[in-house]
Amino acid sequence: MTKKIKRQANLEKACDHALWLNFKHRVDGKTFGVIQSIEGDYLVSEINHPSLKGEDFEVLPRDYSNMTYNHIRHIGMDENPLAHFEEIKGMFSTIHGEILRFILSHKIPLEKFIRYELASRGHDENHRGVGFEKSQEIWLT
Repeated sequence: MTKKIKRQANLEKACDHALWLNFKHRVDGKTFGVIQSIEGDYLVSEINHPSLKGEDFEVLPRDYSNMTYNHIRHIGMDENPLAHFEEIKGMFSTIHGEILRFILSHKIPLEKFIRYELASRGHDENHRGVGFEKSQEIWLT
């Protein structure tokens, strides 16, 4: 089976795509990276793709803790957004502005809401069913 290579016009989006694929494939051990093509765009591919042996892949950020407003702007203006960012942006764009202002004003801990929701689903960090008791142990401690 031929492994697919996805092209992205810019490095930022290519890295976003590779980070998502690395997260999505965290259980099956596939690792994705980004290299610049001779055409000047960026290729997102499995690190061990046969046609990319010996290539130097870009260093991906560890996480998004340093994401800038400019990066968020690019995500919002993208005509063909990555599906996971489209979902995230959609969640916030449909919430009433007063609720968003309340969240910021009163420092509502969104991470705790997310952890509580995940705990109530009975799965672990890799979406394996572990039961509700174990799930609460994982997500709420």
